[in-house]
Amino acid sequence: MNRILDRGENYQQLKGLPALAGIAAFPDAISKGLSIDECVGRLKRYRYALKRLHQIFNDHITSEPIYELKMVFSLHSHYCAEHVAALGTRVGEMREPPLGLDRVPDSRLGLLFDEIVGQRDTTQRIEAIYGLVLPALVRAMDRHIDETNPLADHPSVRVCRFALLELREMLDYGERAIGCLREADASGRSAWIDSLSSLLAQAGGIDGTEPVPGHLAGVTIAPMCSAEPYEYDLEVRRDGRFGDPFNMGVNAEIFLHTEGFDPAAKVLMLYFKRLREIDVPEMMAGIIAQTPDKPWDYYREMTRQLWDEARHAMMGEVGFVSLGIDWTRIPINFTWSRSLNLQLTPIERHAVLYFIEQGLMPKSGKRHEWEVGVASQNPLAATFQDYDWADEVLHAQIGRNWYVSQFESAKEAIDYGDECWTRALLDWGRWRDDGLTDHRNWWPDLYAEACQLAGIEPREDILAYAETYEGKRADLKATVPME
Repeated sequence: MNRILDRGENYQQLKGLPALAGIAAFPDAISKGLSIDECVGRLKRYRYALKRLHQIFNDHITSEPIYELKMVFSLHSHYCAEHVAALGTRVGEMREPPLGLDRVPDSRLGLLFDEIVGQRDTTQRIEAIYGLVLPALVRAMDRHIDETNPLADHPSVRVCRFALLELREMLDYGERAIGCLREADASGRSAWIDSLSSLLAQAGGIDGTEPVPGHLAGVTIAPMCSAEPYEYDLEVRRDGRFGDPFNMGVNAEIFLHTEGFDPAAKVLMLYFKRLREIDVPEMMAGIIAQTPDKPWDYYREMTRQLWDEARHAMMGEVGFVSLGIDWTRIPINFTWSRSLNLQLTPIERHAVLYFIEQGLMPKSGKRHEWEVGVASQNPLAATFQDYDWADEVLHAQIGRNWYVSQFESAKEAIDYGDECWTRALLDWGRWRDDGLTDHRNWWPDLYAEACQLAGIEPREDILAYAETYEGKRADLKATVPME
């Protein structure tokens, strides 16, 4: 074997050009590497880990109160969904069906992820994901690249390299998040984390190749967070910055369509609408979690849309920050996501989502919002609305792929969405009567502050705006209050 490696070291390319298309040196390409069975076995375990991480991120978006974590869970679930698809495709290139992608590759890995998805404590769940599982997954993929034949298995190497780019980004975020959360919770490493570490070690790591410590051989680790069956939590939770979450005292859509109002003032309402889109991931996560047995492309595309909606919310946040405005003084309501989650089934929620998307396609929808951004002469607003519009074109396509396809016609699908939204009662009056909100008109304060920061006088007609959502949906259709 040494003689073969020596030949690789001494082999010369014409004119000294890089060997083997630049993907490997000859000594590495001469090495045996992993067999197909070994390669496929490892890839399936990576895929399983990423699929379960996708579930964990997705299933805690709605109930996680901290806004920043809702946003990063949305992004990291999107990353995981994409890499699950890529790994599944690679396995399919090397093996005939059935591929066995839905099998749990190791019962100890299964219990590990069951524990994490069932953990309700944010800090401990974050530590388990970013302090234990992701480092182990990165080690496993790095090891795959080191041990496989870089020429024979180049497609797998490429899939792993692309995954590692985003896994390391995720890990960097997680390490910083753990530091922040530990400062707020100084309780230290828990026995639960220790039990997860033992499960991972018993499984031989994510790829199953690491030696099992002798003291763990034959040890049974009892479930803690997964002792009871896991149930998805549909209740929307927000952190303390989201005050007055039932407030529907300012109708953004009527304002944006009021002729004669200054485009710069309308930008404030656009930023409010964008930030309010935090409620779409809070609603969509439940559709994804509660719709089993779909092809993986369903989860991949729906999670991409969920992440886009989270991006839109952060566009609103960035927009307010760019103007020097403290958005936490504005009631960013959760009434839409909460009402849909608690009153409708997953398919009914999807129906409402698609119905709304179709309403955004005409000139009075996303194009109008982009035109407002351009007319405002605020380059950031124009950019955000341009991309927001483009995203909605994609989302309408995703809806056609996975929602409309269940109906005999597009009209039937749209009509059903309209009907479902009507049934999801947003009870403006009852929330006020029950003391949940007084539907305070926050618009005059926001507009006056923005004018002061811009050094201009507020217009009296704009300052006096007081249209509410009482009796109206966001598409301006009348609603029927709850009896």
